[in-house]
This record gives sequence, C-alpha cells and structure tokens, in this order.
Amino acid sequence: MALANSSTAFTLRTTSILPAAPSFPYRTPTSFGTPTKCLPFELQATRKRKILFSQSFAVKNELSEADDGTDAKVEELRGPTETLLYSFIPLPLLVVAALPGAGTVRSLFGPFVELVKSWSLPDWLVHWGHPGNMAVVLFAMGGYGTYLGFRIRYSDDMEEKANAKDLHPKLLGGMFFFFALGATGGITSLLTSDKPIFESPHAVTGFIGLTLLTIQTILPTLFEGNPGLRNVHGILGSGIMTLFLIHAALGLQLGLSY
Repeated sequence: MALANSSTAFTLRTTSILPAAPSFPYRTPTSFGTPTKCLPFELQATRKRKILFSQSFAVKNELSEADDGTDAKVEELRGPTETLLYSFIPLPLLVVAALPGAGTVRSLFGPFVELVKSWSLPDWLVHWGHPGNMAVVLFAMGGYGTYLGFRIRYSDDMEEKANAKDLHPKLLGGMFFFFALGATGGITSLLTSDKPIFESPHAVTGFIGLTLLTIQTILPTLFEGNPGLRNVHGILGSGIMTLFLIHAALGLQLGLSY
C-alpha cells in the first residue's frame, strides 16, 4: 500500500509540472522587421521567388526601354521618308513587241526633225499643233461619220440612207488617212522635244486604233458574201471611236506632262 501511494503521488507530481495544452489553434505570430533567417523555410522561398520575379521584370523593362531608344535613334538617323506613287498601265506590254524599234524610227525621222528645228517655229505650235489637228479630225470627221453609219442602219428615209452610204465611207476613210499622217506629226513633235516616242500609252492606243481602222476598211468589201458582217462592222466602229476618245485623253495627259 505504501508503494502504491508513493507511485501515484510521483505520477501526479510529474503531470502537474508539464504546461497545459491550449484549447485554441496555434497561430503564427506576425512580426515586422524580422530577419529572413527567423522565418520558416517556405516563406523564405516564396519571398525569394517574388524578388527574382520583380528583378527579372525590371530587367525586361530596361531592355525594352533601351530597344525603344535605339529604334528612335535609328529613325532619327534615317530621316523623313518619302512615298512615291506610280501609275501602272499594262496595255503597252501587250503590243510592245509589235512596235518598230525606236532607234530605227529616230534615224528615219532625224533629217526631218532637224529641218523642223531649223524653222524656229513657236514652241506652242510644235507642242500643241498635233493634238489640235487630231481633235478636229476625230470630232468632225469621225463623229459625223459615225452618226451617218447609224443613219444607214436605222433610218427609214431612203434618200437620207443613200446620202449617208455615199458620205460615210469618205469621211471615215479621210479620218483614217489624216490619223496615219498625224501619227508622223506626233512622232516629230516628241522628237523635237527629245521625248520617248513609243513608251507612252498614247502611242500604243494610236497604233491599235490604226490597226483596227485597217480591218474596218476591209470589212465592207465582204458584206455581199456575208451580210452578218454588217453588225460586226457597226460594233467594231463604235469600239474604235471609244478607243480614240481614250487615245485623245491620254494624248492630253501626255501633252501636259512636259
């Protein structure tokens, strides 16, 4: 009994010495200004990652600012840029192979060009003489001749139709002659001004127009064997007149360019 009591007393004495466990969960105290060595390992690792991220972000910002500064310096060294707009017309490429060499034409027209220069004509006459003459031929002979062609097709007056049949081929034949003659005047005008002669769309449309006029002149001789060619003749004639209107506009543009 004495031994049992002494063991019980020793047990109670040892348990009373230990501190009692708290009844609420343990919360890590928050301290400000605590050295990183006192913080737990996980908090130290998180803080290191944040510091590394912020440092890398700052380095990237510095590099981007340096690049922007370099680009700005390069732009300043380059200076202001100028944008040039060029119009491109593919039409000259379609028939450039069919045109005679400009060197050959220059050599053929050379003596006549020197003769024209020796006359000391006014510059405005040399420059605008060809466009003025061709405009008269186009609108007077070509325009009225086209009107007579439509009267042949649609007029019910037999006398008017007979007169139109007589005058229509004469007017358009004269237009063909003066256009072919006027082409030499245009080449002479360009050569006296030391300008290219076959590089412009005006020259190309003129060449195509004269070729189509040649075909148009041949068609009436085939009407008796094939009456359906009359419709082709009328449609082709309207297309030729439209082409020569474009040709005139390109000629005006060419004349104003120099």
